[in-house]
Amino acid sequence: MSKNILICGVGGQGTVLAAKVLSQAAISGGEHVLSAETIGMAQRGGSVTSHVRIGQDIYSPLIPQGQADIIIAFEASEAVRNASFLKKDGMVIVNKKVVQPTTASLTGKTFSEETMIEYLNKTAGKVIAVDTDQACKDLGSSKVANMVLLGAACKTGLISKDEIKAAIKIMVKPNFYELNCKAVDYIK
Repeated sequence: MSKNILICGVGGQGTVLAAKVLSQAAISGGEHVLSAETIGMAQRGGSVTSHVRIGQDIYSPLIPQGQADIIIAFEASEAVRNASFLKKDGMVIVNKKVVQPTTASLTGKTFSEETMIEYLNKTAGKVIAVDTDQACKDLGSSKVANMVLLGAACKTGLISKDEIKAAIKIMVKPNFYELNCKAVDYIK
């Protein structure tokens, strides 16, 4: 049985590291994994998407439209932008925070988190909205939102927290290991 996970956000949020940790966790568990990133103008705050496909019957790293089991969104409007990838009964794990795009600030228009979450609730089978700003404040670092969201993804049965922590040990510098593990455990 395959699992298709789309990770999306904007540049600088740690989406690529999250995809690599998730991929490493699956590989360490003996799974076949294909993944790809679309990073474009990410260094300037542009959209970033990572496709992670786990399973034996996968022949392309890109998730077809309407086939993602889970979207892990580091930013609410990116979840909405990528909702077409989600299966009809799929799940969205989303950071409540909306990063206002430059075009919105230039035109005076803004996007509200309530509108985005409401749309996702109508579109997805299930939505888990996470306040990563509060989590990062509680954990004492703004750089662990990605691991908080991966921890929330563990609630789906997609992968275990122990597998994610083992992958973190491989992928992250040793002096950041414990903090990242605390972030994975933040969502109970």
